[in-house]
Amino acid sequence: MDTRQSPAEPSGGAPLRLARGSALWPAEFENIEGVPQALWCLGRREWLSRRPCVAIVGTRAPTPYGQAQAARFARAFASAGAVVVSGLARGIDHAAHEAALEVGGATIAVLGSSVDRPWPESPLVDRMLEHGLLISEFEPGTAPRRHHFPLRNRLIAGLSQYVLVVEAAYASGSLITARWAIDQGKQVGALPGRIDHPMARGCHRLLREGALLVESPEEVLGELGLAAPGVGTGSGEAPGTPASESTAAPKSALLALLVGETLGAEELSERSGRALPEVLVELVELELAGRVWRLPGGLYRLA
Repeated sequence: MDTRQSPAEPSGGAPLRLARGSALWPAEFENIEGVPQALWCLGRREWLSRRPCVAIVGTRAPTPYGQAQAARFARAFASAGAVVVSGLARGIDHAAHEAALEVGGATIAVLGSSVDRPWPESPLVDRMLEHGLLISEFEPGTAPRRHHFPLRNRLIAGLSQYVLVVEAAYASGSLITARWAIDQGKQVGALPGRIDHPMARGCHRLLREGALLVESPEEVLGELGLAAPGVGTGSGEAPGTPASESTAAPKSALLALLVGETLGAEELSERSGRALPEVLVELVELELAGRVWRLPGGLYRLA
């Protein structure tokens, strides 16, 4: 990576500084290692308040298949109302940001430089400033540095309720993002690839280590409690309506509590303020309906 040349400063006004604990500060950052004391933002900062966030990460040198899949998943997530998070790097990151913008969705880029010196330079930067959001923990004027990129990956993982790795080498920065996510208790998925291609080895490594094998956007959207784009009941629901609010099934506060979480019945009882027997009965009903999965240890997550 050649970072010797300083990218030109884009238009878009002065960066906004968000102090830790301010109104737009992502609460998820309080659970990461090395909490930044401030963030700098350029663009649609209201995207920081939208949930859920899904990270799409991968190699800077994707195959046509990988690039197409990154775009396919990003379009589906953005159309369903999720925020697509990535790192603005060439390859998979670019494909994810661009696809989210194509459908008018929300997307956030976490940078390894300051927001007033985004790297790499590309036409995507101007589109992100107008319709997306650039964020960084590095003060204005900070040039990109090699060690900044693994560090920013903890913020990508921290901001996201789900991390999807599309294509990655065996030793890859995307795997660092995935491991940050696992350490933070987040769900991680990976797309399978050709066994003879080096850019599939990182995903296969994650799958061997316990990541979820993902074949369609609907699998991830189901984990997040979102309806897939174009799937509705004919009632005029907007894209992104949580499955728990769909008229196709009874409303359930338990489903809302399980978005991005894996919880036991006792914790669900405590969080919902309902009696444990009542919660257990509803969990059985939701499991029979295929809406939650019961995991070893009496834990539940969205199906």
